[in-house]
Amino acid sequence: MGQDNRAQSSPAQDAQTQRASGPILLAEALEKTVFMAEQPLHILKSVSLSVHAGESLAIVGASGSGKSTLLGLLAGLDQPSSGSIRMLGHALEKLSEDERARVRAKHVGFVFQSFQLLPNLTALENVMLPLEISNAGRVRERAADMLSAVGLGERMLHYPNQLSGGEQQRVALARAFVCEPDILFADEPTGNLDTQTGARIADLLFGLNETRNTTLVLVTHDHTLAQRCARKLVMNAGQLESTAGSAS
Repeated sequence: MGQDNRAQSSPAQDAQTQRASGPILLAEALEKTVFMAEQPLHILKSVSLSVHAGESLAIVGASGSGKSTLLGLLAGLDQPSSGSIRMLGHALEKLSEDERARVRAKHVGFVFQSFQLLPNLTALENVMLPLEISNAGRVRERAADMLSAVGLGERMLHYPNQLSGGEQQRVALARAFVCEPDILFADEPTGNLDTQTGARIADLLFGLNETRNTTLVLVTHDHTLAQRCARKLVMNAGQLESTAGSAS
């Protein structure tokens, strides 16, 4: 899919530059604290990590360990209580909500466990949406090409309630990849799927990661999925407990 509608530099060029100069994503001493009944609840405690362009990273751990909170911070969906996050040179913690949204629009794709498709839009219209928001060209063509790439060329005019769970997640993957993001964040991407369908989604996820050189950061309870990543981080009670390499 073309990048002729990008301004000045494309995500691929940004990623190449970042690979030469350092991590594409760098978090240092992240803390996240919320207050429950006026008592502090420390969700994340001094979390630091780095991710390089094209890498695949799994974050695993028990429910309530802080995995999804960390993913949201890394993606710029939320702000840390303290610490810093740099994404392709952008200091996310110093940006306003609107500025973070612009960074996400240029650099980030996100896949949710619950798909987050708009029910009143067809599969094609759901995938077109981020292209329209970013004022891209060839919107319908690019969305159709991306749906064909995930095997939904014959289903693109169907609405989400006319699609199976696996098909809906493939639409969500197409939507996440259509703007050719530098980094794809995935929160339990196979969590609501049966084993066989989840395996097909995983194949698509890593296939797109490889063919498009998109950096992949995912949270999962699925250890088979985590083992396919080049690196794995284990979270325990809001802290990174260990780092493990995995063969893919």
